[in-house]
Amino acid sequence: VQLQASGGGLVQTGGSLRLSCVVSGRTLASHGMGWFRQAPGKEREFVAAITWRGGSTRYADSVKGRFTISRDYIQDTMYLRMDSLKPEDTAVYYCTARQGSTRLPVDSNEYPYWGQGTQVTVSS
Repeated sequence: VQLQASGGGLVQTGGSLRLSCVVSGRTLASHGMGWFRQAPGKEREFVAAITWRGGSTRYADSVKGRFTISRDYIQDTMYLRMDSLKPEDTAVYYCTARQGSTRLPVDSNEYPYWGQGTQVTVSS
């Protein structure tokens, strides 16, 4: 499984961005995908996850109500719509995937496939 993330950038507080993650290499029809982020000097943290087939979702409390995860299984692409961005959302965002289960864990160790990160910077 190969993952290619894009869509990061610089935005002002309150602004919006949409991240994309293109999936290739293997079908993920019964699997889960997600987004994690890592700010400088901090550990990688869970942001959101979605089951590829059923579209069930899970969000970190810090982004609930502001971020929306979705997927287009015809385009083999996962999205993260980020609204009402705050400076504390500044981080490198990574897309990730797991196979064999529809669980959506928050532990990054349970996701074996990772894309390269995309930088999101929110200015105050």
